[in-house]
Amino acid sequence: MNNKLPFLKPGTISSEIVQERKDINETDQPAFYNHDFHLSVDQQRQRLPIHKYKNHILYLLENFQTIIVLGETGSGKSTQIPQYILESGWLENNGIVGITQPRRVAAIMLATRVAEERNVLLGQLVGYNIRFESCFDATKTKIKFMTEGVLIKEMMADPLLRSYSVLILDEVHERSLNGDIILGLLKKIIRRRPDLKLIISSATIEAESMFRFFNKNETSDKEKDTAVIISIEGRTYTVDIHYSSDPVPDYIKSSVDTVMKIHLNEPPGDILVFLTGQEEVRQTTNMLIDIATDLKSNKEAMKFFVVPLYGTLPMSEQVKAFKPTSRGVRKIVVSTNIAEASVTISGITYIVDCCFVKLKCYNPNSCTDSLAIVPISQASANQRAGRAGRVRSGKAYRLCTEEDFLKLPKFSVPEMQRSNLAPVILQLKALGIENILHFNFPSAPPSKHVISAIELLYALKALDENGILTSPLGTQMAEFPIHPMFSKLLLISGEYHCIEEALTITAMLQVQNIFVVVPSRMLELKRKKMKFAVEEGDFLTLLNVYNSFLKNKNKYWCDQHFLNYKGLLRAIEIREQLSKLLKKFKLPPAANKVDKDSLRKCIVSAFFANAAFLHYTGVYKTVRGEHTLHIHPESVLTFCSSPKWVVFNEVLHSTKEYMRDITAIEPSWLYELAPHYYQYGNVS
Repeated sequence: MNNKLPFLKPGTISSEIVQERKDINETDQPAFYNHDFHLSVDQQRQRLPIHKYKNHILYLLENFQTIIVLGETGSGKSTQIPQYILESGWLENNGIVGITQPRRVAAIMLATRVAEERNVLLGQLVGYNIRFESCFDATKTKIKFMTEGVLIKEMMADPLLRSYSVLILDEVHERSLNGDIILGLLKKIIRRRPDLKLIISSATIEAESMFRFFNKNETSDKEKDTAVIISIEGRTYTVDIHYSSDPVPDYIKSSVDTVMKIHLNEPPGDILVFLTGQEEVRQTTNMLIDIATDLKSNKEAMKFFVVPLYGTLPMSEQVKAFKPTSRGVRKIVVSTNIAEASVTISGITYIVDCCFVKLKCYNPNSCTDSLAIVPISQASANQRAGRAGRVRSGKAYRLCTEEDFLKLPKFSVPEMQRSNLAPVILQLKALGIENILHFNFPSAPPSKHVISAIELLYALKALDENGILTSPLGTQMAEFPIHPMFSKLLLISGEYHCIEEALTITAMLQVQNIFVVVPSRMLELKRKKMKFAVEEGDFLTLLNVYNSFLKNKNKYWCDQHFLNYKGLLRAIEIREQLSKLLKKFKLPPAANKVDKDSLRKCIVSAFFANAAFLHYTGVYKTVRGEHTLHIHPESVLTFCSSPKWVVFNEVLHSTKEYMRDITAIEPSWLYELAPHYYQYGNVS
């Protein structure tokens, strides 16, 4: 292996850029970022950069309704500000401070850390609430971390959020779909609730635009401002940035090569690798584990320990990324962008950044969602690099040239401007927002996306011809924390006598990667998958997997069948939650035996908009727009003859555009079950 690192520092000509640094003693650290672990909790809190701003933050909270906090990585803003509010007496009148997070793992881990600092049991004074899981006491909890979607659901029951005294919106720079909905709704709410305090918190954000969005002062008199910006300096060390000397054709291979060159050439310090998705994470993790096995015979080489990290990884597995390794062992964390801002991993000294991210994008012409791998923004790249500067100086290796980096957009496109807006509009309609085009979003969505979403919701019969939420179907659909197609599937399942089956399929499709892909055992995986596979497609195959798991509920059986044990347990939990919600609506009793065609008709009644047919050229075309698609390699339909007509759940864009979660159908069902949608189509 060539141990020379082919990277250039900005402004350098020679590729001989690997610089030595002074040796740093490696000491075990706890799972959460805790630079001062040897001190008492109070001493640790006092040494955080945000501590010296405590009184100023409380002063601003007293005098302004909205505070925009720019807190650098490591400042302590996410864990300390809620405690400052609690300690200062803001919550004495039965109020709560709520903190939203874009990701569930961040909500859980931050709640856990704050509970530790308060020396209380998690779920009482400090708790969390995420989709399908809660750990808080409505009578005792004063600090509640939650995902953004949960707060939106709470608004449906309490539009003015009367139970909250202070709301903190964290990681706003991510500009998630739910995050932007909350920003728009809170702009309306604070006009009705002058007592509600709002804190917008982020590491990187266009602060001035947020200030203008929330400031209620319509005069030139600065004394009347209702919003204010405060910048918190972080405890960040220098991070040297290195670029690839040439374009990188294969960033997975280059990531592995770069990690090994760092490991063999650089002083001790853990490595964090950024990739786009869990499949890439697993592939890279396995490649590094194979190399580690080969290195065991080399007594001179320092050992290393590889751990994956992504959002759907079971919490028991995620925790491994935060645990310190033994002295003399380097930790290599291979992660999606979950490690960019939502969580902090101690001991990271080196960053390897593929400079890409997987984003969901919506095509209103074909009415399809697709997951596409696209270049990241400069702001995201800088945020990733900053993860190496937490406890000491670090280095970040970007797998692109400096010239290409400078061509990247400065900020990411907000999710609101690239997403299917049907879930957004359904939620806003349920909250009483009738005129969507006039709703005050921080970044206005394209009108074409809005019109496409309204058309879909009308086709699903969630909206009437005037764009009003239908009753009971539309109002019931809005109560489910899932995509409207899935909520429609559940609510009409009684008509097709397949309630239990619809619940199972919906729950299974909320869990990613039920089958565990091991690249070196693909033929064996195929044989095991065939035991569950049916020619009707992936929806019914997942139903078979779930029912088989109920009979063999143990990890050994799952391992033998390449199934995600923790994921299946999660599916059971989700199914129970959905079942409780569905029982509210008193659907007809389930049938003893379900006909496959009835179940597939139920699926078509919800997913008719995602219909495609087999073209004579051998590819699939969407019925509307004739957008070219292919069957995903992991679909069970790759083992069967290609069905002539299908519906699908989503599209994944990589080398081709692939349909995922596919069900074979009869074309006549589209006319029968969705004539209002296809009356001008070309189903034949």
